[in-house]
Amino acid sequence: MSSDQFDSALDLLRRLPPHSTSANLNRICAIAPSLTEDLLSSVDQPLESRTCKKTKRDYLLCDYNRDGDSYRSPWSNEFEPPLDEGDEGGSVPSERVRKMEIRMGEGVEVYRDLYYEGGVSSVYFWDLDDGFAGVVLLQKRTPKGSSEGGWDSIHVFEAIDRARTAHYKLTSTVILHLGTKNEALGDMDLSGNMTRQIEQDMPVQDDNSHIVNVGKLVEDMELKMRNLLQEVYFGKAKDIVGDLRSIQPLTEANKDKATHQEMINSMKR
Repeated sequence: MSSDQFDSALDLLRRLPPHSTSANLNRICAIAPSLTEDLLSSVDQPLESRTCKKTKRDYLLCDYNRDGDSYRSPWSNEFEPPLDEGDEGGSVPSERVRKMEIRMGEGVEVYRDLYYEGGVSSVYFWDLDDGFAGVVLLQKRTPKGSSEGGWDSIHVFEAIDRARTAHYKLTSTVILHLGTKNEALGDMDLSGNMTRQIEQDMPVQDDNSHIVNVGKLVEDMELKMRNLLQEVYFGKAKDIVGDLRSIQPLTEANKDKATHQEMINSMKR
């Protein structure tokens, strides 16, 4: 694989509609198979869900719970479909980190129901030499119809243990897609993504402190990104549509402009 090919693939994906990232990523991987692993680990794409065969609960798929074509369920801690006998069982967290993963997943479920009123969430942790890392995934979809939309948020973090504190590094990505189709408006598609990063030292007493600290970082970051999306996407789109399309007939608008200009000219005399 050449770096030029990889950079070109990333550049191309940035210019294509975000809600079609998965399909476009598959096409690029089919053309250049040598880029597959690097692209899958580098490109954020809309999340997909699957039902755990053991617990019958939904969970989200991402590169952090993937091993080949199998994905680890956060509910059963098992890979589906099962890995081949020659594999060593896949990468699973240690007992300590697994307990934190379960508690964090329970907390994120409460957060999801309060903020999103439904949807699917998943949490995956893994061990590091000097701490642990993880990802918090949230997804909300609207029922398909004349209007549809989707929200995917991906929060990847590292927690490096120190004496009485921990250093956290959080990278958050939000993928937003909104679309509507009717005779009066036509087709409208508003989609995009946003990535933000933060680093912070926070006090730690025990493993429960990690859960509280990570939860607070994720909640604060989501609030900031929601506000930014409202200003950037919705505010900008409203301004553009307002300039391009006028509810008032053009003849009346031109007449108002002429009257306004006449008043200004009379004041200069």
